Amino acid sequence: MESLELMPARVKITSIIKKAIYSGEYKSGQELSLTAVAEELGVSRTPVREAFQSLAADGLITLRMNKGAIVNRIDRTFVREIFEMRILLESEAARRAALARPDVTDLLSRAVRLEAGIGTVSRAEYEDLNQQIHMALWRASGNSRLRHTLMDLWNGPSSGNSDLQVRRHYAESAAEHVRILRAVSDGDADLAALEMNRHITRSMENILAFYPEEPEI
Repeated sequence: MESLELMPARVKITSIIKKAIYSGEYKSGQELSLTAVAEELGVSRTPVREAFQSLAADGLITLRMNKGAIVNRIDRTFVREIFEMRILLESEAARRAALARPDVTDLLSRAVRLEAGIGTVSRAEYEDLNQQIHMALWRASGNSRLRHTLMDLWNGPSSGNSDLQVRRHYAESAAEHVRILRAVSDGDADLAALEMNRHITRSMENILAFYPEEPEI
């Protein structure tokens, strides 16, 4: 549990582009150039190409032959369905992790320190620990297919775009991570699942805030 597992470049890049699409930074109908995105992120074209393929499989973009991709129209229903999958699967992963009772001492200590010093924490520090906590619980679930599915659904921090929104998300997320890890450490499977459900649900609401309410039919 204490071993460091690195998130593949494809998954990191996919999550960055997902967040940009969800938040409206990349808008419906916008063309995404493979080369331009790779240059913007400071990576080679290969992981971006792999990310594009993953995003296309999820319905977020439509690939164009030798011309990158087009951002598809995303609405509240689309976002809610994606996050509902995460809520169901990641809550179960947390439940299974708690039943396995892995050693999360180091992660919990780091989460507590981050929560206490959240005002001075950099984005890189928060995102690194955020990824490590989630990946550790996926791995501790003992189901490799569940772990890989959750990795494909990963979209990184679900915060707003303003500094205030980002800091608020960091603070709330840090506290949630502490509660989740304590439940896992205590072997309280029901509480671990409940806290993870609350954590992902709040993230979903953060993303849904970017979308206008849809009129009832």
